[in-house]
Amino acid sequence: MIAQDVFDRQLAAIAAGDLDALLAQYHPEAVVVRFDRVAGSPAEVRGLFAAYLEAKPQVDELVSVRTSDDVIFYQARMTVGGNRVETYGTLVLRDGLIWRQTAAARPLA
Repeated sequence: MIAQDVFDRQLAAIAAGDLDALLAQYHPEAVVVRFDRVAGSPAEVRGLFAAYLEAKPQVDELVSVRTSDDVIFYQARMTVGGNRVETYGTLVLRDGLIWRQTAAARPLA
């Protein structure tokens, strides 16, 4: 399934801290929406993920993942910048690449 393959590559790129591999997952017209910012151009997406990888994100537990042909919805527990967080997000695919993404995190108690 294309969506699961994209998600697996996404997790591998994050685990490796590989910005180029991560960016290769994104459609040229990708938009990433978070509560703290929206990245709507390739340069903004690059900046967002460069900063994210600098925080050394680590997936501690993949709680749930649901996929269809072109949508991935996930929940994970992560450590980002030394802080434990619960994350949620949606990835919408176009042409086998991430075209739209939402992401949110809340601190774990």
